[in-house]
Amino acid sequence: MTDDTTRSAELREAVEAGFPAAVADLTRLVRIPSVSWDGFDHSHVQRSAEAVAELARDTGVFESVEIVRTRIPGKDEDGQPAVLATRAARGGRPTVLLYAHHDVQPPGDDADWETKPYEPTLKGEDRIAGRGAADDKAGVTAHIAAIRALVAAGIDPQVGIVLYAEGEEEFGSRSLPTFLERFHDRIAADVIVVADGGNWDIDTPAINVALRGMVAFNLRITTLGHAVHSGMFGGAIPDAMLAATKLLATLWDEDGSVAVEGLRSHDAPTPDYDEAKLREESGLPDHTSPIGRGEILSREWFQPSITVTGIDAPSVLNASNTLIPSVRVRIAARVAPGQDAHEFERILREHLVANAPFGAKLDFDPDIDLGQAFLAPVDGWAVEAEQAALREAWDGVEPVLMGSGGSIPFTADLVRHFPDAQILITGVEDPDSRAHSPNESVHLPSLKRAILAEAFMLAKLDARTIES
Repeated sequence: MTDDTTRSAELREAVEAGFPAAVADLTRLVRIPSVSWDGFDHSHVQRSAEAVAELARDTGVFESVEIVRTRIPGKDEDGQPAVLATRAARGGRPTVLLYAHHDVQPPGDDADWETKPYEPTLKGEDRIAGRGAADDKAGVTAHIAAIRALVAAGIDPQVGIVLYAEGEEEFGSRSLPTFLERFHDRIAADVIVVADGGNWDIDTPAINVALRGMVAFNLRITTLGHAVHSGMFGGAIPDAMLAATKLLATLWDEDGSVAVEGLRSHDAPTPDYDEAKLREESGLPDHTSPIGRGEILSREWFQPSITVTGIDAPSVLNASNTLIPSVRVRIAARVAPGQDAHEFERILREHLVANAPFGAKLDFDPDIDLGQAFLAPVDGWAVEAEQAALREAWDGVEPVLMGSGGSIPFTADLVRHFPDAQILITGVEDPDSRAHSPNESVHLPSLKRAILAEAFMLAKLDARTIES
């Protein structure tokens, strides 16, 4: 056998032997409710960071492992704890930055879960359910397990390795700009692997080469100084819910497409994907029609979208016969590649102000989450190496270069700070992972293949000098 064939076989054996430990690591992390949002107990985020730091130290690879916090720009407070582990390159080898995040989305209503959100549970024969099981504690696990496999296969890494496990990606990466400034030299890399994406399906690997950006903010809509009797005044004066529904309805056309003038789309081809596939992967019921126009994947990857993700108003249980004076809504929008997120936010805000009905007063919360869209070049040597690693790990299946409707604000910041680095977005999610939703889960065979692919990629980088 050739040296490459021998090394490939040794890495396969190492990943196979180490996979039970990787699954144990993942379940341990999922049990920690590390929600980074305001209103949740952030001691769990600290505990999650400590667990990740311990895993990094136990690899025996890193020269430095620390938990760091950096200041949120414009605020007198630090962000959530991140883990930074580093090992310097040797012998002219490149440096790779391995990114994932250990914080998670809020679980939502426990009643919507088939299992307890923070009690990792085997579903069927090959999925583990739990909040963060896919997004993105599987990404953390994949990085750690791939490094372990490298060592177990007898490779003393010459490639430089930086592990960055962020602690607030799900809450807008608010302290990330400060982190990048403070640790710029320590995290500078030739290749950046962002393990927060997904595959085409459980049988087909992918590299995510396009991401939509994001704009999210809270808006209060007020029509009255106080609540009044709905029988005495209903029909004569506007309540805030009436104003809110009329205002929000101006955001979309009749077919559900975004109707805000000035919000742009990106023109690019997409793979074949029909309505039947959409219904299968999303669970869209037969009685509900899709929205938007154009190719389905274009709507998801390359067109803007606007969603109302929350409303603060009296609950049905507490409803009284009054006209509501004020309601608060959460608007979360996705920005098509090619449009600046700041421009998008300005246009959306101007549209809302211009269309406020009945003279309703609009108050925008000062905290706005912004993330730029991302388009990756697909012709670099690192992309070719990653494609080869994925192809080998998936037993010859050709990887798909795909877009994603989701957002990873970190990537655009990386492009700005490290313009010469090649950025690869990979991951273990599949269409049934249900990231951000109840019953989130990870497909264990996909996780194993992701670990193997990353081990192959690290080995390829370890054999390469920067000049080659």
